[in-house]
Amino acid sequence: MKKLLALLTAFIFVLAACGSNESKEKDSKTLTVGTEGTYAPFTFHDKDGKLTGYDVEVTEAVAKKAGYKVKFVETQWDSMFSGLNAGRFDTVANQVGINSERKEKYNFSNPYTYSEGVLVVRKNNDTIKSFDDVKGKKLAQTLTSNYGKLAKDKGAEITSVEGFNQAIEMVLSNRVEGTFNDKLSVLDYQKQKKSADIKLITGNAEKSQSGFVFTKKTDKKVIEDINKAIDALQKDGTLTKISKKWFGEDVSKA
Repeated sequence: MKKLLALLTAFIFVLAACGSNESKEKDSKTLTVGTEGTYAPFTFHDKDGKLTGYDVEVTEAVAKKAGYKVKFVETQWDSMFSGLNAGRFDTVANQVGINSERKEKYNFSNPYTYSEGVLVVRKNNDTIKSFDDVKGKKLAQTLTSNYGKLAKDKGAEITSVEGFNQAIEMVLSNRVEGTFNDKLSVLDYQKQKKSADIKLITGNAEKSQSGFVFTKKTDKKVIEDINKAIDALQKDGTLTKISKKWFGEDVSKA
């Protein structure tokens, strides 16, 4: 009888251990993602309070494809990287630009967003057809931005503004002739205001890429899983579909 009890006890212990291991394995397949939740159209709350946006939908699709559950943790941009460093989340999905300075400190996934600087002018403006045509023309720019520097380098006369919306309004009201800005912001604006009397001119502006960012300590298998999922979703058209929903064109490919 004692031997039987001992065997039963050992069996129960083994089952408990297996259950514990299975639970840990299940938990390890949850990807905790830091995001702002206040940065439309990438990560924000809709009228019903649900977290949504381009980055949110891409993250959910990539995690599902890679076999992970996803848990979003909302935090301000200023504390995003410190939260990642402290292990509050596994990665960040918040249009984090991939550049050499960040790559020295962090690992990145393959890009899931591609953008570039564009010149925005009124539709009836036929005097500005390229970036070089802004020499001597009035452009609305934030002075400290890369686009403000681009405008200065091209010889434009700068009218200082606080941000994108103010710049576009000055273009539309004919107080300036144009503005250099990020293509994604302009596409979103055009999607929201389809009748806006503006057009885009492309040129030799800096191109940007955004991806999921990880610490250098992150298991490489996780990053490989994410990269495989991104590649698969780019090939099967899923990311294209999400892109067109939010921007009207495919911004998921170079």
